[in-house]
Amino acid sequence: MSEPGWHRHPVRAYWEDTDASGIVFYANHLRYTERARTEWLRRLGVNQSALLDETGVAFVVRNVNVGYRAPARLDDELVVRSRLTELRPASLTLEQLVQRGEELLVRSSVQLACIDRRGRPKRLPQRVKAALDVAEPGSFPPQS
Repeated sequence: MSEPGWHRHPVRAYWEDTDASGIVFYANHLRYTERARTEWLRRLGVNQSALLDETGVAFVVRNVNVGYRAPARLDDELVVRSRLTELRPASLTLEQLVQRGEELLVRSSVQLACIDRRGRPKRLPQRVKAALDVAEPGSFPPQS
């Protein structure tokens, strides 16, 4: 199912993701959303390791706000939905939802900052900005 402005990334909850009760440990949702962000960027043509090698810049998490609504459990098939909500000269913010079917389990807002190799803020490279301009709500290319 294609949704304009959203990228979808499937995830399954494995033993290693859960606590003794079979519930996904809260911090693992951050891992799920990190993977989804990486694939979202890759889908837009931004390879983070190549970006660092070629331009000396990288993305780091500057701020994250997470709300947990319901637990994910062992063997659940989940989907992480990601969309760009703000694009600034040296940062971007995404809304990310973790869902089991239509049920919303986790809602997060993640701000990524662009930094150089010394950890100082850096403007987004022009080619990255151009790729992210495509990701604005309603214009993200459909997934195949």
